Amino acid sequence: MHGIILIDKPAGPTSAEIVRLVKARLGRRSRVGHLGTLDPFATGVLPILIGEGTKLAPFLQEGAKEYSGLIALGTETDTLDRTGAVVRTAAVPVLDEPRLNALAARFRGVIEQTPPIFSALKRDGVPLYKLARRGDQVAPPPPRQVEIKRLELIAEGPDAIRFLVVCSSGMYVRSLARDLGVALESAAHLSALRRLRNGAFSADHAAPLATALEQLERGECGALIGLRAALPDLPEVELDATLERRLRNGDAHALDGLNPREAGRFKVIARGQLAAIAEPTSRVTAAIIRIFNVA
Repeated sequence: MHGIILIDKPAGPTSAEIVRLVKARLGRRSRVGHLGTLDPFATGVLPILIGEGTKLAPFLQEGAKEYSGLIALGTETDTLDRTGAVVRTAAVPVLDEPRLNALAARFRGVIEQTPPIFSALKRDGVPLYKLARRGDQVAPPPPRQVEIKRLELIAEGPDAIRFLVVCSSGMYVRSLARDLGVALESAAHLSALRRLRNGAFSADHAAPLATALEQLERGECGALIGLRAALPDLPEVELDATLERRLRNGDAHALDGLNPREAGRFKVIARGQLAAIAEPTSRVTAAIIRIFNVA
């Protein structure tokens, strides 16, 4: 089995635990990974990469993400979400519509954001969350630029904000919650989170975890997204049997003269399957980035 299945992650398990559950049903030798970690309390679309599908990860990471959720005001926690210990409290201002509209406008566009200390970012090869959980003094990661393409904020009672955000890869919603609290001269943490979209993959097309595991247990997966379909925006070129043989034998000139008119990366198709991803190096030559071995 090669491709991607979309799981609607429930609150509770980690993304890594879901990978282990899928792997247990496919067999120990199966390669399984996930695209875009979701915190244990979060829900939503979690793409699971299977077999040769794991090679697609670098080409799928940069898609926009869409989230909805709830920000609780008045308290900030060490993890910046509801699972952490309270580290700061502050009064909550009146959450009227003009104030929230102006606040959302301040955060749209390219901004600098400091990732959470409790994150999977590594320092000396060790994830920061592991250092923080064992009690080490952990300096905040350096700020980095992220883009918020869309942000909507609606008051949910006197001390909470319902939000919808569309953002670039690498944006931490927990950090956004913290920063919105600071901008309101208050304190805040993320109370609920759901990922609605991860690049081209939508929660609307994701299967509940239990359903997906039952299908895999029976050796079925009707919702499997094939390798070719997983990159719908890339142009394609098709190879005949001779050129495919040359490609798989490492011939650097197998794709000469086949570059599509569109600039940038493209899919190489052989016998109806994704055989490789390549990118032009000149008008007539191309470099193979990744080869896929699907029988």
